[in-house]
Amino acid sequence: MSHAPRAALPNILEDDAPSFEPETPSTAQPAPAGIARRATRLNEWMRRYSWAVAMTVAIVITVGGLVILESGRMRIAAEYETALDAKGATAQLSTLAADFATLTADERGFALQPDGAYRTHFEETSARVRRTLASLDAYYRRIGDDAAFASFAQIRAAADDEIAQGTVRLADLSKDASADSAARERALALPPPDSATLDAALSLLRLNEEQRAQHALDASRADQRISTLCVAALCALNIVLFLLLFRNLGIQLDKQARVQKALITQQEELDQLVFARTRQLEALAWHLQSVSENEKTELARELHDELGSILTASKMDVAWVRGKLRDAEPAMAEKLSRALGNLDQGIALKRRIIEDMRPTVLASFGLVTALRSLADEAAQRNGWSVEFDLPGEDMKLGEAIEIALFRVAQESLTNAAKYARASRIRVALALDEESVSLVIGDDGIGIRPQDLKRTQTHGLVGMRQRVSARGGRFEIERAAPHGTIISVSMPRERSADAMSPEPVTTPIATPLA
Repeated sequence: MSHAPRAALPNILEDDAPSFEPETPSTAQPAPAGIARRATRLNEWMRRYSWAVAMTVAIVITVGGLVILESGRMRIAAEYETALDAKGATAQLSTLAADFATLTADERGFALQPDGAYRTHFEETSARVRRTLASLDAYYRRIGDDAAFASFAQIRAAADDEIAQGTVRLADLSKDASADSAARERALALPPPDSATLDAALSLLRLNEEQRAQHALDASRADQRISTLCVAALCALNIVLFLLLFRNLGIQLDKQARVQKALITQQEELDQLVFARTRQLEALAWHLQSVSENEKTELARELHDELGSILTASKMDVAWVRGKLRDAEPAMAEKLSRALGNLDQGIALKRRIIEDMRPTVLASFGLVTALRSLADEAAQRNGWSVEFDLPGEDMKLGEAIEIALFRVAQESLTNAAKYARASRIRVALALDEESVSLVIGDDGIGIRPQDLKRTQTHGLVGMRQRVSARGGRFEIERAAPHGTIISVSMPRERSADAMSPEPVTTPIATPLA
């Protein structure tokens, strides 16, 4: 019989006993877990801040594109300026060649006919040639082309020599005015020895400048094409980025809309659940109050029937014994008289407890008389003056409503006696076809604003529950300049034997003077 437990015991021990096998170091697993956590954080970060990344990239690309475009514009402007300078230099070289021809023509004209106009024109052309040479010298120095500058230097030297020799020849011809024209013509029949070399050098420089201008124009067109392609690429990239951004924003907005819709649905479900639970709690509170009232009624009945009869019988017996011993034992009679006083106090206490638990005046005479009696007793105990605004006759409103209103008035007067330090109270009851209203006011120090928000004040909570359980409205406020006003309004439920009272105006919750 014991084999089975012994066979099962090792299995249980093996299952429950802790393992003492050597553990691997804790640093063997964290690497994949750490990578996974970092990847998860990165994905979450990208999902949350992808729009910011896209906007940053778009801004960087746009700024970079603007920088590229500005540099391209500056390059194109520089290339156009280079082309214009080269075209200007070409024009100046052509002008320089024409001026060299003009100098030769003026010199020959003067040799054929010694007219001062030729010499003057020769001098003007020489001055223009020197200005052109100075301008070209500055241009070649600025562009930094050493080969072209060397060629130009040779041309400049040859031009200076040509001008100087021409000036000398004109001066010689002017002095030898007697030479015949044939001799003059033969003297100038051959061109100057450097004119062919000068024309060739000028032609090479013009060709070089034309090539420079063409190269600059070709480079500017290429830069324009590159700039156009860059602009198109940047625009396309920005469009793609913005499309991705708007797509991501659309996804986020759609997700937020779904989450918001789910939250609204959950909120509605929670509201419905809270409403249902509130109704259940109200029903439970009303049930507990009904049970409490029934228990108070039963207890009051037991106290009245049992304890009342016991106290009354005891009082009668003590009174009989005191009558017998009054003459024979005056000391004992005095003690018995004191016992009779205590029994009277006990009977009064029993009657007051019974009235507090189940006021007989409410059951016997109705709510109006019960409120008047309750207020008179409270005023007598606390030294108040009472102002009543009650209907002229009692009427049946239904046991539940009468009990609720009476308990509210009872608790209000109790609170006024404890805290208000009032000297005057006001009790008002109004009825109409649909509702019944009760107002209890005092001229005390007034309830504090923080006390209105407290949830630990069981008296106020109990009054609210009593009223709300019957579908009524409970309000408590601080009166001006001082005092407290409690207002209750409940739907009216008349019993079968209820009387039809005349409509009475709803009492106005005014503070007491």
